[in-house]
Amino acid sequence: MADLIPYDDRDGVIWFDGALVPWRDAKLHVLSHGLHYASCVFEGERVYDGRIFKVEEHTQRLLDSAEALGFEIPYSLETLVDASKLVVKELGIGDGYVRPVAWRGAEMMGVSAQHNTIHVAIATWAWPAYFGEDAVTRGIKLKTARWRRPAPDTAPVTAKCAGLYMICTLSKHEAEREGCHDALMLDWRGHVSEATGANIFLVQDGVLHTPTPDCFLDGITRRTVIALAEKRGYEVVERAVMPEEIPKSDEIFLTGTAAEVTPVGAIDDHNFQVGPVTRTLMADYAATVRAKD
Repeated sequence: MADLIPYDDRDGVIWFDGALVPWRDAKLHVLSHGLHYASCVFEGERVYDGRIFKVEEHTQRLLDSAEALGFEIPYSLETLVDASKLVVKELGIGDGYVRPVAWRGAEMMGVSAQHNTIHVAIATWAWPAYFGEDAVTRGIKLKTARWRRPAPDTAPVTAKCAGLYMICTLSKHEAEREGCHDALMLDWRGHVSEATGANIFLVQDGVLHTPTPDCFLDGITRRTVIALAEKRGYEVVERAVMPEEIPKSDEIFLTGTAAEVTPVGAIDDHNFQVGPVTRTLMADYAATVRAKD
């Protein structure tokens, strides 16, 4: 771990509250409400050949997530999109990642923070394959997590907000300690929901089955892959998926901005091949994100 470059000690600039600032100067106070009470929303966007894939959709989701948490981001969609493109250009990112984040500031410290300033920052950096090239070729290993996705009436489950990722970090750390790449999360009913940061698809007899996103994000990559699958003539069924269906599946893969389309080689004690449907959609997605407008 000694060769890792800390994210708070890098060269470059970050867009912070309307202006580009030196990377190391983009700081918040330790008594910011977003840090203590998770009043924070964010996005993850991929850059391919210097262009941010579906930046407008991601930015709209950032605005919608903030609304779900009861605050308004003080910048328009157009301003945020332009700012995202600006930081990519300023840092000369070819293939990488963009992280917009918005949070409540430090004027009030307590559960209530009605008058806190809303801050926004956008950073970008070069980033290779999320799970590594070898893992993508062979398929990653998942472990079923003990933490479950909450019910829709217990949390703002349609928002990409920081608090909802606490159980993801716990689950992924536990999976990694056991030699896995990620965790499979069930929902409060015991249904299959997603991985810690990606949606899941099961291929059964040539048909794609994916959980209905009623307590987790309906991912932008998920929707993109569904469209690509249907264009190929594959049937896609959104429904409740039960854990006992996992060993009966021919192929399993994940989708997400970071994960892209990642094949799954094992879940707990069940092994899977990286099959033709997964390979086709991996290729189609790779072509789509680099397609010229």
